[in-house]
Amino acid sequence: MKYSQAKIKRAFVVRLEDGEKLPDAIEDFARKHKIQCGICMLIGGIGSGKLVTGPRYPESSPIIPIFQSITGISEIAGIGTIFPDENNIPKLHMHATTGRKKTTLTGCIRPGITVWKIGECIILELVGAKAKRIKDKKAGFSVLEPDL
Repeated sequence: MKYSQAKIKRAFVVRLEDGEKLPDAIEDFARKHKIQCGICMLIGGIGSGKLVTGPRYPESSPIIPIFQSITGISEIAGIGTIFPDENNIPKLHMHATTGRKKTTLTGCIRPGITVWKIGECIILELVGAKAKRIKDKKAGFSVLEPDL
């Protein structure tokens, strides 16, 4: 286990508008408000997009993700973290559950998820956390690396 300690500095209440894209809208907000580290909670509606629902082959390297399309206007509830990448750009890592009628889908959001009508987002800014998203060449994606 690796960790760093942080404190909550600011809290933001954000309304995402119809047609805005995830994760871009949240990452743009973080850059504009100089949020490097944070917790992000999201509820609302989405119109389209994709989630990663697991590795295609658990033992492969790099990992090959399974992409599932969100079909039709759906509800979304998600939670994620914001941490800077190797270039100090804040990046969102969010897992979400989507639902339409009796169908649900859970996974990691990918660029291009479109907000439908409204998205409600709470962002809690963390300060003092010494962590970054560092590219893991073996896995093929970035992982959170806290400083001890």
